[in-house]
Amino acid sequence: MDPSFWQDKWHSREIGFHQGHANALLIKYFPSLRLHPGSRIFVPLCGKTHDIHWLLSKGCHVVGVELSETAIKELFEELNLEPSVTSSENLTHYQADRIDIFAGDIFELNADTLGAVDAVYDRAALVALPESMRKDYSQQVESITYKAPQLLITFEYDQNALSGPPFAISESMLKSYYEASYGIELLETEHVEGGLKGEVEAKESIWLLSPAN
Repeated sequence: MDPSFWQDKWHSREIGFHQGHANALLIKYFPSLRLHPGSRIFVPLCGKTHDIHWLLSKGCHVVGVELSETAIKELFEELNLEPSVTSSENLTHYQADRIDIFAGDIFELNADTLGAVDAVYDRAALVALPESMRKDYSQQVESITYKAPQLLITFEYDQNALSGPPFAISESMLKSYYEASYGIELLETEHVEGGLKGEVEAKESIWLLSPAN
């Protein structure tokens, strides 16, 4: 998927994927990660999600990566934070108290730049990518986080009835991306109230990915 796809979405304000509140499944199952205050949480393709507000309120240090600098600037504005901004060849780093967001392509982010993280929260990254990119994405996240545990959200629906993103991801697909490196536990599945984008019946699931020994 061309990075300009998401940049154009933000420019034209086609951001129906942006929720105006923290995700209920995150709130319910965050304790499954068994983290301590001050833990660093990586949120890939983070946009300006309110999940970041919630994670910060729980004492976490949030690290994200996002293609759209518009989304990043709006995130800091909504947090009432003035970030310091530094640029390298491929990424721009927005930093404030307990939050680091990198503007750019996640495939340009390496482990040294990201820094140590204790967990990954993926609500809108895997589901945003076409099937051809998901294996590479899953391997990239595993590599740069040194296989940190993950809370991951997916959707299931009739892909013929609605084009993504978010894309439909079955359990078998999920296992094909992660089973070699993680134990995979389904925590909960619920129906999407009103249907996905108000158009098609769908289920939303949250998974706990624990590093395999």
